[in-house]
Amino acid sequence: MTTDPIALTADLIRCPSVTPEEGGALVLLEKLLSEAGFACTRVDRGGVPNLFARWGERGAKTFGFNGHTDVVPVGDAAAWTHDPFSGDIVDGVLWGRGATDMKSGVGAFAAAAVDFVRETPPEGAIVLAITGDEEGPGHDGTRALLDWMVAEGEAMSVCLVGEPTCPEILGQMMKIGRRGSMTFYIEAEGVQGHSAYPHRAKNPLHGLVDLLGQMTAKPLDEGTEHFEPSTLQITTIDCGNPANNVIPAKARATVNIRFNDAHSSATISAWADGLVEGIEATSGVKFALRTEVSGESFLTPPGEFVALVARAVEAETGVTPELSTSGGTSDARFVKDHCPVLEFGLVGKTMHQVDERIEVEQITALKSIYTRILRDYFA
Repeated sequence: MTTDPIALTADLIRCPSVTPEEGGALVLLEKLLSEAGFACTRVDRGGVPNLFARWGERGAKTFGFNGHTDVVPVGDAAAWTHDPFSGDIVDGVLWGRGATDMKSGVGAFAAAAVDFVRETPPEGAIVLAITGDEEGPGHDGTRALLDWMVAEGEAMSVCLVGEPTCPEILGQMMKIGRRGSMTFYIEAEGVQGHSAYPHRAKNPLHGLVDLLGQMTAKPLDEGTEHFEPSTLQITTIDCGNPANNVIPAKARATVNIRFNDAHSSATISAWADGLVEGIEATSGVKFALRTEVSGESFLTPPGEFVALVARAVEAETGVTPELSTSGGTSDARFVKDHCPVLEFGLVGKTMHQVDERIEVEQITALKSIYTRILRDYFA
């Protein structure tokens, strides 16, 4: 008896696992995997639920899957065509929060792994590392799993993250890397005063506008072999000043940067610090710069692992996948420090939207792709 990835995904959707709530999703998966012979361990940390499951001997050639069962909030539940936690299937479409991102991916790789070890037990091991904290802060999710694995002597040889990666059709795109992401929280401090007497004040907005102008004056780069040009976006400027005749004492701005492998967060921080020092010296405005790094850029270069996954995708879909580094961040940014990592999953057009949904035939096809990947990897 094979494991139905559609039914499994629907059951996962019915678990209200809005981050960081477990909602029963990991309990359901632990039961399924344990019954198939996987050794399961809950690796909860900081109130975040995580599940590690291994089939096979530790130290053997190991294929890993990574994914998450937590989902973003539903928004206005009344705006949904179907209850967001119903798991309803209507006219070949599965509805609900997580249908795309990414309970379908977890359902497909869990079903593929369970059936594979039952039908053709490999000479090696399979690991599933599933978190409940991908949509949240990300501090105690996949990071906690990887920390625990290091402490316990567990390791994956390679890892596939089942996030949705395809823009329009299944098979269209796989991710071989991701841009880095960092945010500058900037505060400029001057001297408050009357706008008619600027010589008695020091306008922090002038210094801040100068800094932002220099940051955006020219592109950070022109792109690299596998990455598009880095981007810098000013996302807010504020001084909280309701008066038109008052020079404020402080002003704030936030800048988000998505950077390619021509940079690191350290080199970009050094560049920003240099700009700040110059403006402080000429304007007298003082700056405080707080930096938050979500992840560094990384690349899994085209090679044996990339080719294996691409061949499996093409064999099952008839589509040659584009090797991409586009998009935002994912937990692959943590896994890349552990082993080579790729991402491949469903079409992601409705993720995080009201009426999130996916065609059920995509889930079945994704299970077939993951099964072929396992078969080819252990061949």
